[in-house]
Amino acid sequence: MLSTRHHDRTRTPVLTTALDSREAARRLASVREAALAGDDPPDGLRTVIGESWRRVLGQGVDPDRDRRERPLSLAELEERRHHSQLAQLLPVLHARLLPCAEAAQQIMVVTDPEGRVLWREGPAAVRRMADRHGFEPGASWTEDVVGTNGIGTALVTRQPVLVHSAEHYVRSHHQWTCAGAPLHDPRDGRLLGVVDLSGPARSFHPTTLPLVSAVARLAECEQRTAHLAALDRLRASAAPLLARLGGRALAVDRDGWTAAATGTAPPDRVALPRCPQAGPLWLPRYGLCVLEPLPGGWLVRIGDDGPLDPAPSRVVLDFGCRTRRTVTVSGPAGSWSHELSPRHAEVLLVLALHPEGRTSAQLSLDLFGDAGRTTTVRAELSRLRRTLGCVLSHRPYRFADGIEVTLHRPPHPTDLLPHSTAPAVLTARGHAPRE
Repeated sequence: MLSTRHHDRTRTPVLTTALDSREAARRLASVREAALAGDDPPDGLRTVIGESWRRVLGQGVDPDRDRRERPLSLAELEERRHHSQLAQLLPVLHARLLPCAEAAQQIMVVTDPEGRVLWREGPAAVRRMADRHGFEPGASWTEDVVGTNGIGTALVTRQPVLVHSAEHYVRSHHQWTCAGAPLHDPRDGRLLGVVDLSGPARSFHPTTLPLVSAVARLAECEQRTAHLAALDRLRASAAPLLARLGGRALAVDRDGWTAAATGTAPPDRVALPRCPQAGPLWLPRYGLCVLEPLPGGWLVRIGDDGPLDPAPSRVVLDFGCRTRRTVTVSGPAGSWSHELSPRHAEVLLVLALHPEGRTSAQLSLDLFGDAGRTTTVRAELSRLRRTLGCVLSHRPYRFADGIEVTLHRPPHPTDLLPHSTAPAVLTARGHAPRE
């Protein structure tokens, strides 16, 4: 049993106060050996590291040797690169991080939300060292494959993470240091992947993690600016068309974000199918609509005749993946899937576990451990109902009558929404909520 009690997540680790990196590595090794033996670590163990060790121990990772998965083929790697939103962030990451990586004899690595290495750049000598660890393009670098590390642990915690020397769960990585920060879609908070600086343990510097974190936030801000500029262009091109239309219509970008509207209040986003095509389609909020292409997006004509929202009959919540959560709604008009934000995934999990419904005060306790945050709960449910339409009812909040709800959980209970600290999610994993 790993012991992490009395050690705060934000406590300064041993390594940041040690001037001699070799001495720091020896002290960290003694911490690791004591923790794996079930003893209280002599110099303290950061909570974020102890919790990661607990997860990988439960997943059967060998502390002396990692288990490696087959890397992606070149074709698979190029396919993921082509479809990854992270490609838009590479210019910022190259300009801001790569020179620092090269000067510090480290490599810059960018992974997708499944922990697959999409891009890796830096000094040739360090890349060769990384190859010996299997740290190559296409490799999986999640906790359940290689143990505690700056990429896999950042994917789980959704927070920037530094892992140095013997803080790595697997002994063969003790000569390595890594600092990873998650990259999010600034529009909806969706996890896109991780940017990481890694290299030999001797290349460690305490400012590495703040640098990586700051550049990750800068990249997200620049992406948001580009998104708003694209919406402005779409709005300008769609305005003459919308002015001539009768009835209700929306101009949305390729991801469903609204640029303009006529005859209806504009939502922030329309839940489009993953691969929309021109023609009739069913949308959860509006029912039967017609989709027409626009430069940079779609024109959504909202039908006014007949029932707009054929009642759905089934909802599938797929939480089996550690990094991606989806809801699929099925009914007479067909099926539709939507990727959920972390908060909306928590809400739908709670409602699935409580078919009788939850009041706003109960949901506030479920999500925050505080019954007083009902305003926040109502705002989140309002956003969620705008996406899912008649799937959700209120007073109390619940799935609508007659809807069959199926919840797909991950094989390991600890992988259920692993980023979440909501009391209801901790209980669903089998852990007691934290005080």
